[in-house]
Amino acid sequence: MSIKEEFARNSLTWLLGIEDTCVYPIDESLDPLDEHQLTGHSANWREDLTLLKNLGASAVRYGVSWPTVHIDLDTFDWTVLDEIVPFAVGELGLTIVADLVHYGTPRWLTGSFADARYPDAIANFAGAFAARYEHQVTHFTPLNEPVTTASFCGLRGVWPPALTGWEGWVSVAVPIALGMVKSIRAIRTAQPSAVIVHVEAATLVGTDEQALLEHAELLRSIGWLPTDLILGKVTPQHRMWWWLLGHGANDGDLLWLAEQSVDLDIIGVNYYPDLTPRRLETVQASTVQVSFDRGVEGFKETVRAFAARYRLPLLITETSIEGTDAAREAWLRESVEATRQLIAEGIDLRGYTWWPLFDFVDWSWAAAGSNVEEFAIVQTLADGTTVVGPAPPLGDPADGKSAFLRRMGLVRLDEQVDGNLTRVATPAARAFRELSEGSTI
Repeated sequence: MSIKEEFARNSLTWLLGIEDTCVYPIDESLDPLDEHQLTGHSANWREDLTLLKNLGASAVRYGVSWPTVHIDLDTFDWTVLDEIVPFAVGELGLTIVADLVHYGTPRWLTGSFADARYPDAIANFAGAFAARYEHQVTHFTPLNEPVTTASFCGLRGVWPPALTGWEGWVSVAVPIALGMVKSIRAIRTAQPSAVIVHVEAATLVGTDEQALLEHAELLRSIGWLPTDLILGKVTPQHRMWWWLLGHGANDGDLLWLAEQSVDLDIIGVNYYPDLTPRRLETVQASTVQVSFDRGVEGFKETVRAFAARYRLPLLITETSIEGTDAAREAWLRESVEATRQLIAEGIDLRGYTWWPLFDFVDWSWAAAGSNVEEFAIVQTLADGTTVVGPAPPLGDPADGKSAFLRRMGLVRLDEQVDGNLTRVATPAARAFRELSEGSTI
């Protein structure tokens, strides 16, 4: 069944996602950040997908590991996906929302997202994937969270191509938009009725400091920019047109995007109550983002903003909270109730995804002992003073994964003596099953 059919008004379709960040550094001596490998999903995918189905999900957001499948420009290794796709769709009856790009590119694209070959390379892969699995996978996310990808890869230099500054951000964001438009066209050439689920991270930024109001507005505008680009909204009349040109964008690329816009079927919204909301503060003459928990009020504000701006069907594609089993169950129930309230308001909200199904390994695992978070944290020192600064490193990979496990899943990962990770369902997992069984609004 198509998600557009399944996601009818006044009902909720239930999805789960498996964390699938897949970043392979160009330098092969450096460790990759491959969550399917790190969490043991590569070895346990049958059990994981069966568990997902048993918890009440009818659809799964699933990463297809582009960096490892696309061997070179015209060569693909479908071996693993040729087993997983028929199992998930044919045996379990799941709808796959294929996550084609999740923060990383193949190593042979030596410039990563800024490589001149990137837009055509990802379109080549997207078209080949859609054609190969034509009768099994009909729902596609061309690239997960373009605004976050541009931040980590272009603004902050964490992942390839490791550019920095707003010029770096633009050098990544514009090719990403070009690649998404070309990918969507390639997918629809292979599958004219394909459903495009565009997934973006919410940007919820404010400040109490007068001097930072303009910067907060800039960040909010940047949060909308990738989606505006692929929808052809960024013309010379758009408030960010001249900002893009001033930071290195090619006007030919921008004009092409304005003229070659694509339609989206569903916009997916990613929101984490304790991570998404940011407050700008000045600390030691520097502007920092401090995350804080805005709960369901931030959730509702975010969804309403997406609905008002794009007037397209929406889907909650990621939400969860880090913490105790009780905290996760509470947020599950609160966010599902908020989703139902938004639907009752008349917002065209088709489904709900808890992300991730099970805990995952923090991204700092492959970051040489540094924390990669883009926001600062507030710490109270022993003498009672409060400081704001970067999050400290979580641990040393030589000591195992336990210190790096992010407790955000419905299913907990517990590290064993041999290094393997066992799956333990939490009360939140049982609550998800309970809620999904009574899903009619």
